[in-house]
Amino acid sequence: MLMQQLLNGIVVGSVYGLFALGFTLLFGVNHIMNMAHGSVFMWGAFAGLFAVLQFDAPIYVALLIGMLAGGAVSVLLDLVAFRPLRRRGGPEFSAIVSSIGADLVLISIAQKLSNTAVMRFPFDAFPVIFFSFMGMRVQLLQLVIMALVVIMVVGLVWYLYRTSFGLRIRSVAYAEQTSRLLGINPGPVNMQVFFISGALAGMAGVLIGLVFNSVHFAMGEPLLLRAFVIIIIGGLGSIPGALIAGMVIGIVQTLSVAYISSGVAEAIVFLALFVVIVLKPTGLFGQPTAAMRVQRA
Repeated sequence: MLMQQLLNGIVVGSVYGLFALGFTLLFGVNHIMNMAHGSVFMWGAFAGLFAVLQFDAPIYVALLIGMLAGGAVSVLLDLVAFRPLRRRGGPEFSAIVSSIGADLVLISIAQKLSNTAVMRFPFDAFPVIFFSFMGMRVQLLQLVIMALVVIMVVGLVWYLYRTSFGLRIRSVAYAEQTSRLLGINPGPVNMQVFFISGALAGMAGVLIGLVFNSVHFAMGEPLLLRAFVIIIIGGLGSIPGALIAGMVIGIVQTLSVAYISSGVAEAIVFLALFVVIVLKPTGLFGQPTAAMRVQRA
């Protein structure tokens, strides 16, 4: 029973970590707390579900569409809510307020289009296959989710630290004005970062929709709160910190629901956040300058 709950927690936590990766990437590069990131996650889930329901698309196509939709919505957010503020040299707080407004707009549109209904993937959207391992029942979906998360994290790290595009991203994250002097245009770099962040959120949205078989207009808001906890515990701007903290939060929540009470789960998570802040204010994997750059894994 314990091993089964640990597995469930790792699976859910890995998706939390995937969602938080996009959130912390934006903060590490653009120093933005994107309060509309949960809506990007939600729109990615709806896009993947729409592909399955309307076009009978296989789930890998739904994942791709969810990523593209999440990336597109995120870039649109940048163009409408963030780029005008950057050009005017607006303070970071104004970006938070702007993203809250954009979040409310995106939620309202989704609420209207879905008629506030909870929508579900068809039963046969993903093969229901179980394996027995060390007394546990392991779903094929769980294995696929963990594999996808590993692939996405490895791919992101490779992209950031082994390509010229990633070098530009890290240069802008470290010092935007200096990068301009080196001939790097921050505009396309920022757009690239927003797309990657949204694509990660869109994939997480489709995966969470499959795990809980539930897609609705408010599904991103609770996850956004968890993402705050994850990036603070893991360390602001830390990629490995976001992934590991996401898994820890997933395990803690799963075990709390299974052995204590669902009402206590959130309290335990925020208690862990309080303890980490007191003992290590920069987070488990953070450094004093973590907010100013994306750390290397």
